[in-house]
Amino acid sequence: MIKQKQQVSVLFMLFSILFCVCLIAANILETKQISVFGISLTGGLIVFPISYIINDCVCEVWGFQKARLLIWTGFAMNFFFVAMGALCDWIPGAPYWTNDAGFHAIFGLAPRVAAASFVAFIVGSFANAYVMSKMKLRDGGRHFSWRAILSTIAGESLDSLIFFPLALGGVVPTPELPKLMLWQVVLKTLYEVIALPITIRVVKALKAHEGEDVYDEGVNYSIWKVFTLQ
Repeated sequence: MIKQKQQVSVLFMLFSILFCVCLIAANILETKQISVFGISLTGGLIVFPISYIINDCVCEVWGFQKARLLIWTGFAMNFFFVAMGALCDWIPGAPYWTNDAGFHAIFGLAPRVAAASFVAFIVGSFANAYVMSKMKLRDGGRHFSWRAILSTIAGESLDSLIFFPLALGGVVPTPELPKLMLWQVVLKTLYEVIALPITIRVVKALKAHEGEDVYDEGVNYSIWKVFTLQ
């Protein structure tokens, strides 16, 4: 029996690399607290929303199945990075090494925070891809802007609802948690809206270059069918 080889395009591969880089960079940048217009946030806000924009582009052009592969690839690479950072943090430093505290602050993620981050990422990313895919089918490919915005609201809302209580419950005062979650969703969605003109152009260019505009008719939306590309 001759089996047809499953392939991905070079552009999909490059988007996947950028997706993984954004996730890993967000983990590092999250260790710094920043202030934007007087609102306290984490540095990950600078780069993490880009992962949702990439998710939107991939789902819109190549469909949910490729988005599913993208999400699990990002999860695996992020897990590998966090695990290697934790291992290096655990290994005793050389006698002349004097920056254990600084290294630990960046790479010594508490297991609770790491677990919350991974669960929130999986749920939020798949919610984003699912909403994009279903709305495209419902609207016959029209209204990409609304799909991009509403899918981000769905994904980021679930991400925040999971991450903050699991990671920071009992650490941050309970009345402050809803504020933190709301600001994360609002600002990340605003990020998507500001970037939308660029996103629209990128999607059009991708469709033209790839000759693809996938509609997920009859697709199995199970998140576990990782290696189904066609």
